[in-house]
Amino acid sequence: MSIVTAKLNYFVPPKDGSKPYQAVVEGPNKEQRLERNYTLEQREVELENVRGRETEYTLDKNGFQFYKHASEHTSFTDDDKIREEYYPESVELIKKLTGASQVVLFDHTVRRRVPDTDSDWRAAGSNTRRQPAGTVHVDQSSGAAITRVHRHLPPADAEAALRRRFQIINLWRPIRHAALDWPLAFCDFRSVNAEDGGDVVPSELRNTTYVGETMSVKYNPEHRWKYLRGMEPDEFVLIKCFDSKDGVAKFTPHTAFEDPSTPSDAPFRESIELRGLVFYD
Repeated sequence: MSIVTAKLNYFVPPKDGSKPYQAVVEGPNKEQRLERNYTLEQREVELENVRGRETEYTLDKNGFQFYKHASEHTSFTDDDKIREEYYPESVELIKKLTGASQVVLFDHTVRRRVPDTDSDWRAAGSNTRRQPAGTVHVDQSSGAAITRVHRHLPPADAEAALRRRFQIINLWRPIRHAALDWPLAFCDFRSVNAEDGGDVVPSELRNTTYVGETMSVKYNPEHRWKYLRGMEPDEFVLIKCFDSKDGVAKFTPHTAFEDPSTPSDAPFRESIELRGLVFYD
């Protein structure tokens, strides 16, 4: 068993009791950053490297699952080409691995770490220069998941889809080289208090064109953190952000973190994540 100790950024609720939010604010040169009405606290936690035991973790038990499969698309420099080439192959891959009948990818983010750059910053008009997300979070609340179905499916199809099991799943993989620098860590759902008033708090995400809702995560000493050190471009992880089915892992909090075991000459992290609606018959 290989364990490292690192500091993670957890959510602290607004002191005035108001609903937490983070807003995307544009600067004078169209660059964007996040502003929040809540604070973060750093907590030192242990993170287990599960290399060699990665097959023990599954979407329905833990909320995340590791796989090995190289992508046909490899450049990840052009958003249109990513949608044209990487989306279709990923749809088929997710369907094959999960048994889903339909997958609708609605978003992607390419991250290329630039040292000494705020993780809340992104370049103007860019979806390919985002920094690793260094706060513990879940991408969608349950309300936002339902809203996503209505946003991305025709009305008649959305109503039918909501009567079936559906999920929101992210597909995350390194690009160009191994992700030794600022890897992604996952909190085992079994260690999360997912009840109302527990570890997760719905938080508004105020974008420039719409208002979404994520889940911020409060510190809990019971949290059990896992990661797969040195993930290669032919490895990826499915991350569950929502599941309408009861009795399974509903989501997994996750975050990038500064791994103290990272070699000093490791290349800066580059990765892509896809976000998709996953439906079952």
